[in-house]
Amino acid sequence: MSDTTIDTAELGEKIVKVLKTIYDPEIPVDIYELGLIYDVFVNEDYDVKILMTLTTPNCPVAETLPLEVEEKVKSLNEVKDAEVEITFDPPWTQDLMSEEAKLELGML
Repeated sequence: MSDTTIDTAELGEKIVKVLKTIYDPEIPVDIYELGLIYDVFVNEDYDVKILMTLTTPNCPVAETLPLEVEEKVKSLNEVKDAEVEITFDPPWTQDLMSEEAKLELGML
């Protein structure tokens, strides 16, 4: 086993930290706690692919939010490239929000 093995768990945590700095403009909660991030993939070339959704298909930030996610994830030194894929399958519901987000929004 070579010592260049990617530490995906550590990188994953860094990516999550970055995602938690990005907010949905209509809801004062970050996109990670909102449950908008469905999956994060990292390959051995340090290319990151993020599968995410938006709260609604006609979300006002449908154009800018994925770009912001890509830019911020790319800003991590370990990441060579980042790509965001938007999906509405499954559609986002409030059930995907973390307990923290629900508390923040007074839903608990």
